[in-house]
Amino acid sequence: MPDVDGFDDFYRGSRQRLLGFVYVLTGDLGEAQDAVQEAYIRAWQRWSTVGGYDDPEAWVRVVASRIAVSRWRSLRSRSRAYLRHGAEPSAPGPGTDTVEVVAALRRLPEEQRTALALYYLLGMPVAEVARETEAPVGTVKARLSRGRTALAGLLAVSDLEEA
Repeated sequence: MPDVDGFDDFYRGSRQRLLGFVYVLTGDLGEAQDAVQEAYIRAWQRWSTVGGYDDPEAWVRVVASRIAVSRWRSLRSRSRAYLRHGAEPSAPGPGTDTVEVVAALRRLPEEQRTALALYYLLGMPVAEVARETEAPVGTVKARLSRGRTALAGLLAVSDLEEA
């Protein structure tokens, strides 16, 4: 078990200095806080060793600096990749038909909606839908049939409202 009191005293005595140092390195308070927090976690995990060093704060400072630099390099690499390859093409928004079907599905009972989604969207066979929902195969078939009928009715009403 690490020396809890020793670590607590060390943390209280060094946290502001260390945060200030890493903040100056990163220029971003949130990034500095994250890096310092991660460094203290690592120090706590190894406190039986780190606490015995002549200058444990130097160890935590080096670790926090490396974490901050590593994050900066990761961001820089992602930025370069973005510039090299461009932005990912955005997916088109859902069409009005999709929005209408989703709105109609929301009006169905949960059991019917789940059965329809598993069967039609995920392509599961009826037996697998039954296993997934812990319902008999006959019940799943009934839910699918009732769900299709109700969905058709809801979509027909929607079409009539538009006309």
